[in-house]
Amino acid sequence: RSSLDRDLALEMQQHVELEAEELQRTLGITPAEARRRAMVAFGGVTRFTEEHHDARGTRWFVDLAQDVRYAARSLRRNAAFSLSAVAVLAVGIGATTAVFSAVDAVLVNPDYDRLVVVFQRFSPTSRAPLSVVDYRAIEAQQRSFSELGALQARVASFSAGGEPERVTAGNATAGFFRALDVRPVYGRPLTAEDERQGAPAVTLVSHALAERALGGAAQAIGRSVMVDGVPHTVVGVLPASARELMGVRAVVWPALQLKEPTRRGPFFLRAVGRLAPGVTNDAAARDLAGISERLFPLWASGFQQRDARLDPVPVRSALLRDASAALRLFAAAVALVLLIAVANVSSLMLVRTIGRWRELSLRTVLGAGRFRLLRLMLTESVVLAGAGAALGIAVGAAGLRVLIAIAPGMPHLADAQLDARAIGFAIAVAVLSALLVGVAPILMLFKRDASTGLQGGARAVGGGRQSQTARSAFVVAQFALALPILAIAGLLLNSFLRLQREDPGFDPQHVLTLRIALPSGRYATGDSTGAFWNRALPLVRTIPGVTEAGLSSMMPPDDFGSGDNNNFDLVDHPVASGTSQPNAPWPFVNAEYFSTLGIALLEGRMFVPTDTGGAYPVVLVSRAWARRYFPEGNVVGRQLVSGGCTSCPLTTVIGVVSDVRYNGLDRAAEAVYGPLSEGWQRNLNLFVRTSGAPGLVAALVRDRLRSVDPLVPLDDAATMDERINASIAQPRHWTALLGTFAGVALLLAAMGIFGMLSYTVRARQREIGVRMALGASRQTVVGMVVRRGLLHAVAGTALGVAVALLATRALAGSLYGVSTTDAPTLASVTLLLLLVAVAACWLPARRAAAIDPVDAIRLD
Repeated sequence: RSSLDRDLALEMQQHVELEAEELQRTLGITPAEARRRAMVAFGGVTRFTEEHHDARGTRWFVDLAQDVRYAARSLRRNAAFSLSAVAVLAVGIGATTAVFSAVDAVLVNPDYDRLVVVFQRFSPTSRAPLSVVDYRAIEAQQRSFSELGALQARVASFSAGGEPERVTAGNATAGFFRALDVRPVYGRPLTAEDERQGAPAVTLVSHALAERALGGAAQAIGRSVMVDGVPHTVVGVLPASARELMGVRAVVWPALQLKEPTRRGPFFLRAVGRLAPGVTNDAAARDLAGISERLFPLWASGFQQRDARLDPVPVRSALLRDASAALRLFAAAVALVLLIAVANVSSLMLVRTIGRWRELSLRTVLGAGRFRLLRLMLTESVVLAGAGAALGIAVGAAGLRVLIAIAPGMPHLADAQLDARAIGFAIAVAVLSALLVGVAPILMLFKRDASTGLQGGARAVGGGRQSQTARSAFVVAQFALALPILAIAGLLLNSFLRLQREDPGFDPQHVLTLRIALPSGRYATGDSTGAFWNRALPLVRTIPGVTEAGLSSMMPPDDFGSGDNNNFDLVDHPVASGTSQPNAPWPFVNAEYFSTLGIALLEGRMFVPTDTGGAYPVVLVSRAWARRYFPEGNVVGRQLVSGGCTSCPLTTVIGVVSDVRYNGLDRAAEAVYGPLSEGWQRNLNLFVRTSGAPGLVAALVRDRLRSVDPLVPLDDAATMDERINASIAQPRHWTALLGTFAGVALLLAAMGIFGMLSYTVRARQREIGVRMALGASRQTVVGMVVRRGLLHAVAGTALGVAVALLATRALAGSLYGVSTTDAPTLASVTLLLLLVAVAACWLPARRAAAIDPVDAIRLD
């Protein structure tokens, strides 16, 4: 640029001097006046030079606008290519953007920094929440946390003067909100005084609940609401952004008032701490280990596991559990779809460039440099990718809604949205896609000279070995990338089908279920709870069409979160002193529960009204439990220590019943049953067997229960078939979603090989005509084209199998009854991919066989 400026200035100076000499000679004026007039005639050298700089400084804007207009016109003339390329890119960019939004909300959450959840770890694979004893000890002795709080999430009844409803309540301490740095937008926060036993009951409420039921956020302060039948005063409203705290989407947050403990258990508190400045997680673990050592001797009579440790776990690990692996797996699958889409569009762009080679060569002959052509072609790629991104953002918004719907239990996923970060990511993916889409035509542009296109046309260029190799490589890549997605989807489908066929251990037909939480304010004792059910059950059994009704504290087949798991020790086979005891689901039931669900008694006897615990506690066990702990048989009469309480009476096994799964259909069916008469619980599940459709009696069941107490919320009724379907909803949704992307990948791969062979047939039309003129049959031509396509498909599939064997390792622990290298599944998806390849090859092959030899030979 500086050299050009000097040359321009020198040339202008020469013109000015020549003009000044001419003016001086003809007008007889002085040299100074002649020079002035010459400069005026040229508009002033300075202004001319500045205009020249301005023109060169803005010229690239003009060129870019011209290229964009030309690219748009060119793509509009070839609408079929443009629409297909934009649609393919929109699917890839949209899916990637949706997953980015989900990952950004769930995994890249700044709220997780410096926060830990403290667990009671019994073994490397077994951990539980804290007891009141644990939390009080940490609160008094810890030196690692700047803030510490506790949370007890539960189902509660709520009423603001109208019909009671079931809600999620998060009983929390003041330190819980300080640790999370969450403050009310109206009213005041909870205080230590609110946590004192006997203090007035107060609560915070969510912004959504205040707007819906309390007349607005500002008007909610001071309102009296009923939480579990107890009047609570609303003292604060949380911000609208605080929809979910520590994975709990509660609408009421009463102050947690802890009673003085009488034993080490039960374990139900979720403790959250914010690490103090300079404190690492390892330092906090050492601090808590010291507290564990000092605490054990004080409660050793009821807690025998000396090796149990208070363990700080980063919030990201504690909350996400399997969600992180699932999201990463899904993100990898979507990235593969995007790469397949880019490879597909790159192949289309390569064919388009070959078809335009005469035009590009003519531009070169007329003076356009390769970099000028490069910019023109890259602009087309950018325009395509930009249109794909615009449509992809809409696809991403829809995809994000689907993701939120299929994984409702994933922390913070409901907060995901297509914000500025997501749109910026979509634009970045579009730019990257544009570069990848344009790279093959650009490389071909730099390897060809101008004369090729003018002399031989598109067939001379497209038939070259390098261009054929490029198109073949794209096809192989698409098949290699499609197979891992198909393998993952196939394994998940196989796993889901096995899970769906799994026997839950009972007869779910004609069973209505209701989750019922009695308000603690009205049912504070076991006697009052028992009185409610002793009145309600006979009324339910008198409903026409009802054949039986039973109660249980756990809802099969997936009630892991109920907390009714208990540790135990066998008197005949005790664990070593100080080591972890086994645990199992421990539902409390009445005798009618077994007959209602069709659970058979295999040995011993059922519960009777006199089984009330006290000095002679009894239990029933499942067949799987009996086989594991007493494989030699003779289970009835064996005794165990319940809950680690060595000072409590020994518990006796009085019977064995058939297996029922409580922790999921993919988990073991071990269970221990305690009698409800030993201690009535407020949160119970009602099971009603009917002679007809259970939905027909649902309203009557609610009426009978309301006749006993109209303030009990009854808004969670469902058939047992619906409960079973809900228990496997998440694997079903993930399988369907990944299956959809596998189908998209399969379609794109088929489109790739179809496009490649279609172009090859057009490019080799004259050669095929000559072959047929010399005697080649139509079957021979079909075989030649199909073999060519299958060669690429087999090569891509072989690479894909190797990639799939590595990719499916990510499914370890997520499959039921299927290994990550299940040979039948991998063989099935491989065969499916090859069959689709054969179908995609068949149409171009038939077109080749239909070529008229005479017309083909006349070409060119």
